[in-house]
Amino acid sequence: MFKRRSGAAGDGFARILANTGWLLGGKGVGAVLSLAYLAIVTRTLGVEDFGRFALVLSAANVIKTLVSFDSWQIVVRYGQPHLASGNGDALNRVLRFCILIDLGSAVAGGLIAAAIILLLGDLLEIGPDMGWQVWAFCMVMMITIRSSPTGVLRLFDRFDSAAFAETMIPVGRMIGAGVALAVMPDIRGFLIAWAFAELLCALSYWRLALKVGRGRIGHWRAGRALDARTENPGIIGFLTATNLQTSLSSIGQQVAVLIVGGFVGPTGAGLYRLANQLANSLTKISSLLSRSIFVELSRTSSHGKEALSALFRRTNRLALVAGAVIIALILTIGHPLLGLIAGQDFLPAYPLLLMLGVSACIDLIGVSYRPLLMATDRAGLSLRITFLSTLLLLGLQSALLPLYGTKGAAMANIAASLAGFAMMGLASRRAMRS
Repeated sequence: MFKRRSGAAGDGFARILANTGWLLGGKGVGAVLSLAYLAIVTRTLGVEDFGRFALVLSAANVIKTLVSFDSWQIVVRYGQPHLASGNGDALNRVLRFCILIDLGSAVAGGLIAAAIILLLGDLLEIGPDMGWQVWAFCMVMMITIRSSPTGVLRLFDRFDSAAFAETMIPVGRMIGAGVALAVMPDIRGFLIAWAFAELLCALSYWRLALKVGRGRIGHWRAGRALDARTENPGIIGFLTATNLQTSLSSIGQQVAVLIVGGFVGPTGAGLYRLANQLANSLTKISSLLSRSIFVELSRTSSHGKEALSALFRRTNRLALVAGAVIIALILTIGHPLLGLIAGQDFLPAYPLLLMLGVSACIDLIGVSYRPLLMATDRAGLSLRITFLSTLLLLGLQSALLPLYGTKGAAMANIAASLAGFAMMGLASRRAMRS
């Protein structure tokens, strides 16, 4: 029995490595292209206008994460039993239920974006002539929510197809940035470029998801989508917890840019966002591992606690090694990379890059904690921990920014990451013992 469970854990770990490898391959292409288009944007706009551009992007991302649900987790979590039993129609109802949620999120996001532009346009330094363009960009962000097709690809272990679709973001931004540089080298032009990239990515995801799921995801008119609520007990609670948790995690980072902008202006916000974006690029493996780990932990949980514990320990060791390597990269190549990409004017962002990189690596080392809690039906506990760490982040930023400026904001990230790591780690270990 133990060998069978260990084998299940070993197979799951092998799939995590393979699936993360596919995602990293796509992100590797994206990382190279992101260095190029970031160089174009920062050198074209300069520090102050890049700060305004960053504030608009952050506001749009805050809205998107606030209203969107991680419905891909619903497709994976509740679609697997239907897939295993061959009940394609029930799987289709789960998928259509998630699509309805995504559409509702888009409508809500559009209304919130309009309200923010009308009420907070002066704070974001959006002039009356740019209001409609910014709202249109926000609407593109809303209608390109692609969580449902992502769930289909992950349910069928087609991480290779997902990696290809994801590369359309950097490819689209690179193409768009080049066109904007030639035709419209201002904030408006780069917003159009970013919107084009989102549309290209969403269309790629849906095309591939429908191709992969053809013949296996049932009929599109088989029953009502809302029937998924009664057919899948606990789906509403799981959906709510994943939405709030994702929103809190992402909003904490995006609101941070807005808080920095409110305290130190667009220039400080631009430096902070650039450092944060580079740090996240170096630690992108965190989110990629998290996606792969959740899928496999959900599967392995049915093989018993020994297999789940073995897989959990192996993913922890992998994350620890990855975190150490990335911190070493930031220390050795971070400063010259920053100067190469953005130019001398952005070099004051290096201390921020270093601190935000350390914070992101702490999150990386604990990357398996949240998927474990979600896979073992402890989504509510994970949500409470995320809420506390996000509250700590925003509170510390508000306290430290007046004292230390943007460095204080970065210090707050480290403190919040350490607190979240400790709480998630304790909860995960208790989950494994119970």
